Amino acid sequence: MMGLMASDETRTETRTETPTEARVQARAASGAPEEPGEATATRAWTTWTTRLLILGIVLAAVNLRPAITSLGALLEEVRDGLGMSGSIAGLLTSVPPLCFAVFGVTAPRLARRFGPGAVVCAGMVAITAGLLIRPYAGGTGGFLAATALALMGIAVSNVLMPVIVKRYFPDRVGSMTGLYSMALAFGTSVAAAATVPLTDALGGHWQPGLAVWAVLPALAVLPWIPFVRNRKAPAATVPSAPRPGPEGGKPAEQPPLRITRSRTAWALAVFFGLQATAAYITMGWMAQIFRDSGVSAGTAGLLLAVIMVMGVPLAFVIPRVATRLPHQGPIVVVLGVCGLAGYAGLYFAPVGGAWVWALLLGVSNCAFPLALTMVGMRARTGAGVAQLSAFAQSTGYLISIPGPLLVGVLYQHSGGWGLPIALMSALMVPQIVVGVLAGRNRTVEDEAAR
Repeated sequence: MMGLMASDETRTETRTETPTEARVQARAASGAPEEPGEATATRAWTTWTTRLLILGIVLAAVNLRPAITSLGALLEEVRDGLGMSGSIAGLLTSVPPLCFAVFGVTAPRLARRFGPGAVVCAGMVAITAGLLIRPYAGGTGGFLAATALALMGIAVSNVLMPVIVKRYFPDRVGSMTGLYSMALAFGTSVAAAATVPLTDALGGHWQPGLAVWAVLPALAVLPWIPFVRNRKAPAATVPSAPRPGPEGGKPAEQPPLRITRSRTAWALAVFFGLQATAAYITMGWMAQIFRDSGVSAGTAGLLLAVIMVMGVPLAFVIPRVATRLPHQGPIVVVLGVCGLAGYAGLYFAPVGGAWVWALLLGVSNCAFPLALTMVGMRARTGAGVAQLSAFAQSTGYLISIPGPLLVGVLYQHSGGWGLPIALMSALMVPQIVVGVLAGRNRTVEDEAAR
């Protein structure tokens, strides 16, 4: 059927070769007898370690946003407690993309040196420490420093998630991307909805209401510990043989990948940056927008949770649909139109249609799992995905830094939310344009090697 390409996923269960399986197959091909217990070891290695890896991916993904959305739900209390102005609060909401840009670019280098499992494990430890320290650090400076520590752990894990999926589950990129995107959306929405009730249950003070979220990353450390000691994960693919040279000569060397020469890489980076701008404005300010419109703090947190929880089902569906399309542009357009409609409703009737606008903005926020899926689709090799992921995310987060800060400045100087909402709407138009460009069926290897 025209307009569709073969999916990278199969109806039957597909799994990749483990190193042990590769040895078994090589021995069988040579006619050598199987070593005692080798088949049993292979099955145990595959079953248990692959399950542990999937559990680690899910738990890590759950912890990639609560540090941000829990703060958004209590931003007014934190501002009052630390004596922040609107501009400083805007700076605080810009810290996540700044840290993601600065620290995310180091993730591929760290993964090559220590292994991706060790880096993600260290990232979970950093998140735990940062969330425990920041409510009690004392003063705005300490709060920002501890937040940056937690965000450093999030940054490296952000970049390595698509790399781990591409490397260990190459035949299930869509479903695995959907799985961890769904877990990410779940963690985001739970933190948005539960922070205010948890704070009330813990005595009404914002400090324990923020610190309680350190429990989740502490649990997420556990499944990654085995991968610290063993850099080769159980489901790692066997490297493909190099392409032979002419007439059986030496294998042809792959041309160096110059990622900045790829138009698709730049389009994907800008798309990632604009969707991140919208996401961090939403996570940092949306609850406050609803509260200033007359909605209670608890209801505002629930509305923010609705926006985030839309990503739970859609984050699983969108990547699977995207991997079946030769061009992801139509999905980009649908998400952008939903965002424009949500912002329009937020401007004209913020309270009357609050739940509808939350639903529309929640659909629009699913540009994030779409961007992650396109990272895996726009490169052919694991090394290409690693470069593209680091480039698109680091560049994208740099682009997104001014957005939340500018919203805070506009809010403080205009005394209302009209101008900030107009800014959000205006940014949605170029997001649609570059998203369509990034969704074209091509790879960065073809463009960057020219």
